[in-house]
Amino acid sequence: MKQHTIVMLWAFILSASTGFSQASPTSIIEDFKPSTVNQPGQEYPKVNSQGYARFQILAPEAKSVVVSLGLGGAKGGTTLVKGEDGYWRGTTAGAMDEGFHYYHVTVDGGIFNDPGALNFYGSTRWESGIEIPAHDQDFYALKNVPHGNVQQILFPSKSTNTSRRAFVYTPPGYHKDKTKQYPVLYLQHGWGEDETAWSNQGRVNLIMDNLIAEGKIKPFLIVMTYGMTNEIKFGGLASFKIEPFQTVLVDELIPYIDSNFRTLANQANRAMAGLSMGGMETHSITLNKPEVFSHYALLSGGIYKPEEIKDKSKVKLVFVSCGSKERPEAVETSIKAMKDAGYNAVSYISENTAHEFLTWRRSFKELAPLLFK
Repeated sequence: MKQHTIVMLWAFILSASTGFSQASPTSIIEDFKPSTVNQPGQEYPKVNSQGYARFQILAPEAKSVVVSLGLGGAKGGTTLVKGEDGYWRGTTAGAMDEGFHYYHVTVDGGIFNDPGALNFYGSTRWESGIEIPAHDQDFYALKNVPHGNVQQILFPSKSTNTSRRAFVYTPPGYHKDKTKQYPVLYLQHGWGEDETAWSNQGRVNLIMDNLIAEGKIKPFLIVMTYGMTNEIKFGGLASFKIEPFQTVLVDELIPYIDSNFRTLANQANRAMAGLSMGGMETHSITLNKPEVFSHYALLSGGIYKPEEIKDKSKVKLVFVSCGSKERPEAVETSIKAMKDAGYNAVSYISENTAHEFLTWRRSFKELAPLLFK
C-alpha cells in the first residue's frame, strides 16, 4: 500500500471539524422536535431548527451522565444535569453540523446507548444515532416513488473458510424484466462500520430510488460487504493489509454476484467506491486490479495521482470528494492533475460538512449520475 495514501486518509480524518457549526446563535429557539431516527414513540433526543440537540436520560442513581457525540465520542461531550425526577437533561453547547451523527452516553464511567435512539453500527460497536435536519435533505428522503430492494446474501469464501455477508441493492423493476442486465457498483464503508452502513446511515437506496425516479441516472446494482477493517485499531492504519479483502472481493464476491444476479459482467460496467478507509481500500484495489474496475471513487478517502495508474485506457472515471471542513484543496489539486493528464476526473466538495455521512450522502448523489455513462 502506498504510504502517501495512508497519510492522505489520516489527513482527511484529522482535519475534520468537531461536528459543531462555527457560528452559534446567541439564543436557542424552542422549536425542538424528536429526531427522525428515534426509537418508536420516544420523545428524546430532540433537535431544533438551528441544529441544537437536547437529551433526556433516566438514571436516578447515577452521579454523572455525559453524552458523547461523533465517532467514538471524538466530537465532544454534553454534560447533563440531574432533575428531582431522576432524569438527566442537557442541550449541546453549539449547533451541530447538519446530517447524521453517532453518539453514546457515559453513565458513571460506563458506556451505554441512549434508549430513546435507534442504533447504528459505527466505532466498531452499535452506537446511538441522531439526525440533524439538513437544508437539502430532500434528495435522501423517503418519497412516494418506485423503490428498489436491499437484500442480504451469504456468499462462500474459501479464503476465510466461511460464508460472508453482503447487501445488494437492486433498482425498481429489476424483478419484472428478466432479460435486462445491469452494471454494478461495489461500495465500501469506513473504519468502525460494516456492510449495513451505506443503507442504514447513508440511505443510499433512497438516494438511488429518487435519482432513478427523476430520470437522472442509469439504474445499476450496488453491492456492499464488510471490508475486514475493524480488526485494525484506530490509529493503526499503517498495518492494514489489503490482500485478504482483495481476495474476498475480487475472487469470491464478484464471481458470486455475476453468477446470481443479472449483471453486465465486464470491466467496463463495474465500479468501486468507498468512504474514508473504504476509499483507501478502493484506491489500492483499483490500482492493483485495473482489469476488474473501470470507475473509481474516493469519498473522504484519499486521492489518486496520475503516475499511480498503469493503463489510462482502462479508466473511465475518477471521482474524488470530501467535506469543506476536511482538505478540499488536496482534492481539487489532485483532480486538476488528473484532468491535466487526460483523465475523466471529477471533484466534489460538500459545503459545511466534515468527515461525516452528510458529506458521503451528497458525494454519492453527485457520483451516481456519472457512473456507466
